[in-house]
Amino acid sequence: MSDEVRRAVVAELQRLANSPNFRDRADAGRALASFADMPGVQQPLQQLLLDAADTFVTRATAEALLRQEDAAGLAAVASALTSADDNHADWIHTAVRDVFTIYAYKRDAAVRTCDAMIEGPDLPLRLGLAQLRDMLIEIIPVLRPVGED
Repeated sequence: MSDEVRRAVVAELQRLANSPNFRDRADAGRALASFADMPGVQQPLQQLLLDAADTFVTRATAEALLRQEDAAGLAAVASALTSADDNHADWIHTAVRDVFTIYAYKRDAAVRTCDAMIEGPDLPLRLGLAQLRDMLIEIIPVLRPVGED
């Protein structure tokens, strides 16, 4: 897909993210997660992660970002944690558990990615990453390597 087409898709998803309908906003969050590494996408993702009207949007967007299993998704979620109220933080925490409770290798990879990014220069992001890392390490995955108790 060309950069021009990707920018056009993101522009339309940003319009959907401003819909008064929570289902539209949740769909926009899920779809925008695929473009989290593009310039200009972080702001609408933060808006969706901290949706003022419906925490379903928060959870759906957080899950989609976390399922990307990449630094951009983890950074977006960690960034939202830095300014999330208790209610939004709880729903983000629920998304973290939902995504990383099954496979230990996925949880462990996310912890390693957080550890690598915590060394960055952005203090608020580092604080959010530490918070996200704490959420991850408290999870005891269902499927672990053989011999690991």
